[in-house]
Amino acid sequence: MYKKIILAAVTVIVLIGAQSLIAQRPRGDRPMGPPGEDTQGAWAPWQSPAPIAANEQEKKTLDALADMYANQRRGTMNVQPEEGRTLRLLTEALGAKNVVEIGTSNGYSGIWFCLALQATGGKLTTHDIDEGRAAMARENFKKAGVDQIVTLVMGDAHETVKNLKEPIDILFIDADKEGYVDYLTKLLPLVRPGGLILAHNVHISGGQAPEYVKAITTNPALETNFVHQQGGGVSVTLKKRQAK
Repeated sequence: MYKKIILAAVTVIVLIGAQSLIAQRPRGDRPMGPPGEDTQGAWAPWQSPAPIAANEQEKKTLDALADMYANQRRGTMNVQPEEGRTLRLLTEALGAKNVVEIGTSNGYSGIWFCLALQATGGKLTTHDIDEGRAAMARENFKKAGVDQIVTLVMGDAHETVKNLKEPIDILFIDADKEGYVDYLTKLLPLVRPGGLILAHNVHISGGQAPEYVKAITTNPALETNFVHQQGGGVSVTLKKRQAK
């Protein structure tokens, strides 16, 4: 079973890595929609066909994401839609039950995780220090119909993460860049073998988080790939299983 999960996750990572080599459309271009659809007013500049809801709950969640992209993205430092889609793909491929996010913002990336967690029966624990952003996030979680599987923890995440005890399937870091290494150091012991550590605004050249890039590329217990390098940049790090 574990081999199948690992194979699925690796396949997704390889596909995402290939996609990230394709130059992105300029942000001023008209959004792309499914073939033959009128894209006027479409809500995201998709590189690939737009997501299709499998049921009413998924439609509700996607509609909330659409509204957030259209009306709340200024100043929120959110992941881009294709990056959010990657978060969802990896979470569902891994069958993740426990996702921990550092940096809630208005809840945009968290709702992408919840698209997968609704299917896996999992939960999201997300940390933020700003009550204004957290208030927006709470409303967005309700609007997306995912508030029942989200726990929002307020305070300095460098301190609040010390209260986490459960094994983590996926850790997502998108907060103060100078703090990335500290978050990794504190939470890596909780990430289960075969689990993933994802980080936003991370580029293979180092970019905004050079010490973090060094940490995830020099530790023999980790394996890292970098995706969406033409955009915000996401690092995908596997916590290796011990060889038998």
